[in-house]
Amino acid sequence: MSKAQMYKQAIIKETLKRNPHSEIVYLQSAIDESQNADEILLAMRTVASARGFKKFAEEADLNRENLYRVLSENGNPRLDTFLKLIDLMGFKLSLKPK
Repeated sequence: MSKAQMYKQAIIKETLKRNPHSEIVYLQSAIDESQNADEILLAMRTVASARGFKKFAEEADLNRENLYRVLSENGNPRLDTFLKLIDLMGFKLSLKPK
C-alpha cells in the first residue's frame, strides 16, 4: 500500500471512530463501487480497525491473528466467516439481478 493510500485509510479510520454510523455508508460504497475482493476486504479491515481489532475479533468469535489474516490483502475468508463479519458490521448478504 502506498503512503497516499495509507494516509487515506488513516483519515477514513478516524472518521469511522468519530461517527460509527458512517460505517454502513463506507462499506456500502466500497461494495457498490468495486466488485474487487481486495478493495472490499480493505474496507472491512478499516472498519474492524476503527472498532479495535481485539474487540471486533472477540465479537466475531475469532482470535485476533485470524481476523488479521482473513482481512489481509491476501485474505480469502471462508463464506461462514465472511457472513459472520458482515453481520457484525450491520449487513446481511442479498443478491440482486445485474
